[in-house]
Amino acid sequence: MSRLILKNLRRESQIFAHRLIVAVIFMAVLFGFLAYRLADLQIAQHEHFTTRSKENRVKVLPIPPPRGLIFSRDGVLLAENIPVFSLEVVPEQAGNIDELIVKIDSLIGLDNDEIQRFKKEVKRKRKFEKIPIKFKLSEDQIARFSVNQYRFPGVEVATRLVRHYPYGKDFVHMLGYVGRINEKEEKRLDKANYSATTHIGKTGIEKSYEPQLHGQVGYQQVEINAQGRILQVLKREPPLPGHDLYLTIDTKLQSLAAEALGERNGAVVAIDPNTGAVLAMVSYPAYDPNWFVNGISADRYQLLSQSPDRPLFNRALQGQYPPGSTIKPFLAMAGLFFDIRDAHDQTFCPGWFSLPGGTHRYRCWKKAGHGGVDLKRSIVESCDVYYYELANDLGIDRIHDYLKGFGFGKISGVDLSGEAQGLLPSRQWKLKTRETSWYPGETLITGIGQGYMLTTPFQLASATATLSMYGKRVVPRLVGQTEDPATGKSGDLLSELPKEVVKGEEEDWQLVIQAMRDVVLGQRGTARKLGAGAFYEFAGKTGTSQVFGLKQAEEDNMAKEDIPEHLKDHALFIAFAPVKNPVIAVAVVIEHGGSGGRTAGPVARKLLDYYMKNQ
Repeated sequence: MSRLILKNLRRESQIFAHRLIVAVIFMAVLFGFLAYRLADLQIAQHEHFTTRSKENRVKVLPIPPPRGLIFSRDGVLLAENIPVFSLEVVPEQAGNIDELIVKIDSLIGLDNDEIQRFKKEVKRKRKFEKIPIKFKLSEDQIARFSVNQYRFPGVEVATRLVRHYPYGKDFVHMLGYVGRINEKEEKRLDKANYSATTHIGKTGIEKSYEPQLHGQVGYQQVEINAQGRILQVLKREPPLPGHDLYLTIDTKLQSLAAEALGERNGAVVAIDPNTGAVLAMVSYPAYDPNWFVNGISADRYQLLSQSPDRPLFNRALQGQYPPGSTIKPFLAMAGLFFDIRDAHDQTFCPGWFSLPGGTHRYRCWKKAGHGGVDLKRSIVESCDVYYYELANDLGIDRIHDYLKGFGFGKISGVDLSGEAQGLLPSRQWKLKTRETSWYPGETLITGIGQGYMLTTPFQLASATATLSMYGKRVVPRLVGQTEDPATGKSGDLLSELPKEVVKGEEEDWQLVIQAMRDVVLGQRGTARKLGAGAFYEFAGKTGTSQVFGLKQAEEDNMAKEDIPEHLKDHALFIAFAPVKNPVIAVAVVIEHGGSGGRTAGPVARKLLDYYMKNQ
């Protein structure tokens, strides 16, 4: 019978020893890995984790640069920066955005436009960036929020510099305005330089000179607490402010032009012929640019954009009108230059003109006719028949080639964006755009500034300045000087202006200019009443541009008072003063104003009187 062995001490000792060795080895490996990891964290990655630790309490924040100021030539501040309090949100610290909006609305009130703009910004911006939810907080709103601020993590009252235009609508079509940066603009901007900027120039000078006005962003290193509030500034690199701009505009002349234009839709432009300095530029109706700075309400914008008077439209720079009889002095110079006419050649005006072999009669404004008319009298009394015949003799291509030297049919080069180029027709233009031939009758009506020909008030003023200077054309400019507020250094932009010359003999220029003088100062001039009482000699030319056409039988039977207001002719007037060594050239366009001498002329006379007295 075999013995039953219940316990094997030797075997158990071997098993225990084996297990102990395995456990010791496993523990040694674990401690080795732990030691390696500690060494890696404490030594190899020490700098990395130290930096990350600091980032939890230290942040680098961009500082927006102060936008450059805009002054008139006489030192009047036209665009400034005023401090306002705004409510700003850091989305990553604020929690649920929808709940936050409801809480802020119940506390200080938010309109629907503010809510929609804020939601768009939250989607577009990074979560750690501050986003304004409400601008221009009142003292009561600031007090109510400050008492409840503990309820709003990631939300604080901040001070910002906001653009303000003291003169409102008087300068808006020239200055333009700034507005909040949209998604399309953000893609093309320098993200680093605009990291703290919320606004950008949208129109006018504010847009054209955005790089100069904006400046360079600054930075500050700050220590923050768990709630994201700044405890102290550790390091600061101040921003560089944008350059200040000094415009060529005469503030009082600008205000006078706006006052003289009154409630009539139109435009006034005044230029110094010697330097190209724009002295005044008014377009009416206008609007207050301050409405756009922090976001215009949908209702107000709809009223502006849908108004039949189009207040958002810059008539001075973008309005395109037939020049009417204001084109006649320029066409007279073309006739003299190409030896088609001289000072003594006469055209007989019976009150109408017909093409050889044609039966259609092109009417003169004076139905009884002017009789024998030479070049000087054709300008003084604005004889249409003279210019029908002259245009026919010149031909449309020579008219085009000569008039383009005055700047017709192309942008003037002024330092504003969005300028319309007008239209100076030619055979080639019509064939290309209309795919049809040019007709002789179209040449005739071009000769009196009608038909396809279009010009802007700005072009007309620039061309008048060129004529007054015997063909020397200077590119007009609105900004005359820039100044760096950090260094005090300034730059003169007027001295950089290129000059062009329209060809013509000196005696020809004198003849045409003398005729324009007699328009306002002669006994038979179409605007002779305007010259009464002038203490200086000036030259001018009236013009009316047809808005719609009538058949000749209808025109004979319809009285002027029967024509609806919106179909009446536009009134134009160009002038410069003094006749010798001119210092100002003016163009006035009044929509549906009728007679240029009666409505547009007095506006120009007021500007000339003021400037000649106070220049």
